[in-house]
Amino acid sequence: MTSTIIPTMRYDDAAKMIQWLCDAFGFERRLVVDDGAGKIAHAQLVLGEAMIMLGSARDDAFGKLQRTPASLGGTTQSPYIIVSKVDSLCETARTAGAEIVMEPEDQDFGGRLFSCRDPEGHLWNFGTYNPWTSQD
Repeated sequence: MTSTIIPTMRYDDAAKMIQWLCDAFGFERRLVVDDGAGKIAHAQLVLGEAMIMLGSARDDAFGKLQRTPASLGGTTQSPYIIVSKVDSLCETARTAGAEIVMEPEDQDFGGRLFSCRDPEGHLWNFGTYNPWTSQD
């Protein structure tokens, strides 16, 4: 099942961050649309059945509604992505320059999780816990 909720994000340097997200987390480019002025109008990245959409920060109507973490002084939401190999992904992310804010750890509710910030401050959570298949 693919998710019907897809996180959207803005980045100051979206082109650079697309490459970083692919290198650090294993995302693959599904669609990247340049705006003709050196910025990213829209991008879709996938990791398994998960997808995120992102674009360059800009001052248009939608851009005024969604800001970067740097412009807010933090973030107000963060994606959780189900993965099978938390520890190795954490090391790949760390090597790529992610700030690991929660080291890999087994969770009381099940699964193993780590959390990190990307170079522009977005918070990411990766874990083995799958709420679609887990029963409380």
